[in-house]
Amino acid sequence: MDKNVGIYIHIPFCASRCKYCDFCTVADCDLLMPRYHNALIKHIKEFAPRLAGYYVDTVYFGGGTPSYYGAKRLVKIFDTLKNHYDVLVDSEVTVEINPDSITQEDLILLRKAGFNRLSIGAQSANNEILKFIGRRHSFEQVEKAVAMARKAGFENYSLDLIYGLPNQTRDDWADTLNRAMRLKPKHLSCYGLKIEENTPLYALKGSDIIPDDEAQADMYLYTVETLARFGYHQYEISNFCKKGYESKHNLKYWRLEDYAGFGASAASNLGNLRYSYVSSPVEYIDAVESGGEIIAEFEELSDYDRASEYLMLGLRTTNGISAEEYCSIYRCSFEPIDELFKSYVDKGWAKFVYGRWSFTPKGFLLSNRLIGEVLDTQAEHKLTVGSPWMRSDYYQSLFDEF
Repeated sequence: MDKNVGIYIHIPFCASRCKYCDFCTVADCDLLMPRYHNALIKHIKEFAPRLAGYYVDTVYFGGGTPSYYGAKRLVKIFDTLKNHYDVLVDSEVTVEINPDSITQEDLILLRKAGFNRLSIGAQSANNEILKFIGRRHSFEQVEKAVAMARKAGFENYSLDLIYGLPNQTRDDWADTLNRAMRLKPKHLSCYGLKIEENTPLYALKGSDIIPDDEAQADMYLYTVETLARFGYHQYEISNFCKKGYESKHNLKYWRLEDYAGFGASAASNLGNLRYSYVSSPVEYIDAVESGGEIIAEFEELSDYDRASEYLMLGLRTTNGISAEEYCSIYRCSFEPIDELFKSYVDKGWAKFVYGRWSFTPKGFLLSNRLIGEVLDTQAEHKLTVGSPWMRSDYYQSLFDEF
C-alpha cells in the first residue's frame, strides 16, 4: 500500500554561531561544503530504493543556515529528490533562511525550482538584542527579506521569534510581535529562550538580564492572546498560523507519521524504526564516502513506546489526544489518564472538547511537568495490568467498546 513520507535535509553550516544555539551546526567551514554536498547527494541516491512505494508530500531544509549553504546547492539537492523519489507536485517544500544570507536572485531560483515555503529567522525586532545574541542581521533586513520573498512569488512564509531574550521586556516583546504581524506572515513560531549549558549565554543564566520564569510566562500568555485576536490559530505550543497554513512537515513529527532524514544528525521515523545519523559533518562525510556506518542511534519501538510518544507529542498540540486513538496503538485502558485530566480541568490546565483532551495556554506553560505526570500514570498502569493486549478477553472488550 502506498504511503506518504516527509523528507528532512540537514544543512549544518552557518556564517557564525548564535550565543543561544545548541544545534548541530558548524561555523567558518565553507571549505567543507563541497564534500558535504557530494556526500549528501550520494546518500540520497543510495537510499532511494528503501522508500519505494512512498510518496513524498513534504520536504524540509533545516539547519544551520540553508540559505548560507547556497541556493544552487539547495536546488541541486531538491532536483536529486525529484529524480529519485516520488515527490508529489503539490508537496510542501520549506527552506530556512536568514535575512543576511539571501538575495533576490536566490529567492527567484528557489521558487522556480519548486520551493514554496520559507521559514525566516527573525528572532526579535530589537536590533540591540539581535546584536547581543549574535545575530548577523537587523530587523530592517527581515523586512527587506519578506519584501523580496513576495516579489519572488512566495506567499507562504513563517517568521521565527524568541521571547525571554536578554534585556527583553514585555513591552519590547509586544513591539516585536506587532512589527512581525505587519509583515503579514502566514505562520509564526514563537519560542521561549532555553539556555543550554554548552552555549555562551549559559554564563548569564539566573542573572538579572535574563527574564525569569514568571516574565517568560507573561510573554507567552500575551502571545497566545494577541495572535488569536489577529486571526492566528495556535496549533502547537509554540506555533501559530492563519487558517490552513500549519507546517505540514512539522505536523508529521507530532502525529507520529513517517519521515526520513538526510545529513549529519538527521533523524528518521519509518514504521516502528527510529534512527539518527552521526552528528559530526566530517564523520558523516567520511562514512558516506567510504560506505561505512553512519547511524549513531537506532531503536525499534514497541506498541507501548509508540503510545508514550503519542501522548508526549500529541499533548504538544491543541488537537490533543483521544482514548480511541490511544487504544488503537496500545491496547490498554485509557481510564487512569482520563481521571488525571479531569483533575487538570479543575485547575484550568486542560479541556475536553469533542472527545479529545488538550492543554489550555496555562497548561502549556506547565507542559513538561504535566506530560511527565501523564507518562508516569501510563507506566504505573502498565505495571499494574501487565500486557493487556495479550489477554483475549480484554482485547475483545476494546473492540466491543468502539
